[in-house]
Amino acid sequence: MEAKEQVGLCRICFHLSAEPVCDICRNPNRDKSTICVVAESRDAIALEKTREYRGQYHILGGVISPMDGIGPEQLTVQPLVRRASQQEIKEVILAISPSVEGETTTLYVGKLLRPFTRVTRIAFGLPMGGDLEYADEVTLARALEGRRELD
Repeated sequence: MEAKEQVGLCRICFHLSAEPVCDICRNPNRDKSTICVVAESRDAIALEKTREYRGQYHILGGVISPMDGIGPEQLTVQPLVRRASQQEIKEVILAISPSVEGETTTLYVGKLLRPFTRVTRIAFGLPMGGDLEYADEVTLARALEGRRELD
């Protein structure tokens, strides 16, 4: 009960935090010119575990889902647009799950941000150890779309 009362949302990125501004937003070593947009705090935590991303985050608080009565107004889309338009943001990375609702959210947010900054999305594809013959067509298509040069 005490933890629930102490934990709120960061006023900058909307990540769960016991302080008005979360540890990530306060960290001077983070890249302030890059924002990774995720649906929920747990998605940011998963990305943090990789230790690969060193920029800022923005938590939307869900995805657009008309069937559930969730539109852009219920999400933190407008604060994200303000951040991108008022700060020196070089890139916004959209890291939203590839469900129908996630795709809708990605396209909507991307369209709003394009006038202000470069907008990219994470690649989707096959998991490590996965067999091609068992992958669905959408996963295989995404794996091909997200391909990159061999190092």
